[in-house]
Amino acid sequence: MNQDTFQRIVEPEAHRLQTLIEAIDRDEEHTEMAEFPARYRRLCQRLAEARYRRYSADLVGRLDALVARGHALLYRERRGDNALRRSALALLSDFPRALRAEWRLLAVASVLFFGPLFSLALAIHWQPSLVHSVLSPEAVSNIEAMYDPASPRFLHERPASDDMQMFGFYIRNNTGIGLRTFASGALLGLGSALLLLFNGVMIGAVTGHLLAAGMSSTFLPFVAGHGAFELPAIVVAGVAGLRLGVAIIAPGRHSRSESLRRSAHRVLILVAGFATMFLLAAFLEAFWSSSHTIPGPFRLGVGALLWAAVLAWLGLGGRSDAPR
Repeated sequence: MNQDTFQRIVEPEAHRLQTLIEAIDRDEEHTEMAEFPARYRRLCQRLAEARYRRYSADLVGRLDALVARGHALLYRERRGDNALRRSALALLSDFPRALRAEWRLLAVASVLFFGPLFSLALAIHWQPSLVHSVLSPEAVSNIEAMYDPASPRFLHERPASDDMQMFGFYIRNNTGIGLRTFASGALLGLGSALLLLFNGVMIGAVTGHLLAAGMSSTFLPFVAGHGAFELPAIVVAGVAGLRLGVAIIAPGRHSRSESLRRSAHRVLILVAGFATMFLLAAFLEAFWSSSHTIPGPFRLGVGALLWAAVLAWLGLGGRSDAPR
């Protein structure tokens, strides 16, 4: 498409967007106000086309200025809004939408993590001796000591000061797992894939052994609540890492640096999402999962509700306001 044809197509679109921008600046109502976000995104696409086709600097400059004005209005702080509310809305809508957009990588990451987790848990539950092919005898003894129903630690509630200390520990530990899984995606995605497999194997081995050892009454109520956030967060971290690897391996028509730059926005949304999930998991693990005064069946019930809520959030969040 030559520049003259492009201008004939884009000028009416630019004019309608400018009219909306001027109406917003004057705080006036406009019959097409609801179409402003869609018209803004359309002009962003036109600007990208103009830059890619190397149209004149004057045309690109005019489109760029109009896009900048639209961006300032679309993302400006509205009355009654604040940064916390906008961040919450982004997590509720933008994050799950960005995750679903990566459905292929999400499927790969889920298989890499949950595949060995469930397979090994079932295998060890049926054949308990298999745990020693994954965990050392010392590690097995330590895990049994942690969840032994006869342990004195289940007779007394942990002090509040210890809960705070454990909260800090869980934040560091959980986010460390997520960040390593994500950052290792720079190794052409292989690092993320290997860490997903490793974590799936380790969690599956622990789960299978404790169930086979008859410690489900202490283990399941403990993991049911925070696991609803922690386990999916590991998968999301893997998706972000795999996206990083794909940007390096298959940059398409762009250079690798440009491919990484274009992937940065959606990757950062995923990072913010899994970091928040790990934070919520750490809070639940420190203050809810470890409580011995709350009956186990009740904690299991709450855990089931949390799993349903998390899956609904990731599966449905942002659908109602998704771009059309």
